[in-house]
Amino acid sequence: MKALRIAVVDDEPLARARLRRLLAMHEAGATVHEYDSGPALLAAWHDAPADVVFVDIQMPEMDGFAAMAGLPPPRPQVIFVTAHAEHAVQAFEIAAADYLIKPVAPERLSAALRRVRERIAAAPAPATYPPRLALPIGRRVQLVDVDAIDCVLAQANYVEIRVGTRCFVLRKPLTVVQQELDPARFARVHRSALVRITAVAGIEPLPSGRFRLQLAAGQVLTSGRSYREHVRRTFGLSSPAAFAG
Repeated sequence: MKALRIAVVDDEPLARARLRRLLAMHEAGATVHEYDSGPALLAAWHDAPADVVFVDIQMPEMDGFAAMAGLPPPRPQVIFVTAHAEHAVQAFEIAAADYLIKPVAPERLSAALRRVRERIAAAPAPATYPPRLALPIGRRVQLVDVDAIDCVLAQANYVEIRVGTRCFVLRKPLTVVQQELDPARFARVHRSALVRITAVAGIEPLPSGRFRLQLAAGQVLTSGRSYREHVRRTFGLSSPAAFAG
């Protein structure tokens, strides 16, 4: 049985330590990485992806739902660990594997891990990504090559798909559209923005730690602060020194 790669995300050190002790009892061979915030998880994900993420919901800077929305495909199994029961419906709406109430009971953790392994075993083969998307224009549909898409922007309960000077409106969440696009070709740079990597013509660092992205088609986007490390890795900006001089 393959050892699980586990990420524990919680701003409370004692909560992380207790969960780690319980995991050592139930998943002795697992690799466990701890993070004190959602941005810390997102920054490390490229180098240390996980099969399952145990994540608190109420954390400063970024809550657990936002952190999970920021992860690139393929999605890990997610188990929310919180002191509050009122978010359970929202958790299962995004297909969480389980929802544990603090303090976590050993038998509940065991059941959650068993469910995770069942899900992983039943998971389909790795996704293939369509070369074109069907985008509505009034009563008809236009097939658009994904390589023509410049960016996808979240707006309330829909997204705008920008293709050159054209803008298509699609009534889907950004996270759903992201799952339809190859993560090797598209990058999340903000909780509300996804860009085609080769559509970015220039990048300017900002004093806030964000980046201003100039797209070849003319759009200008500003990255989210929590996506700073992801932007650096995606575009080969190894460190702030890359901009010196």
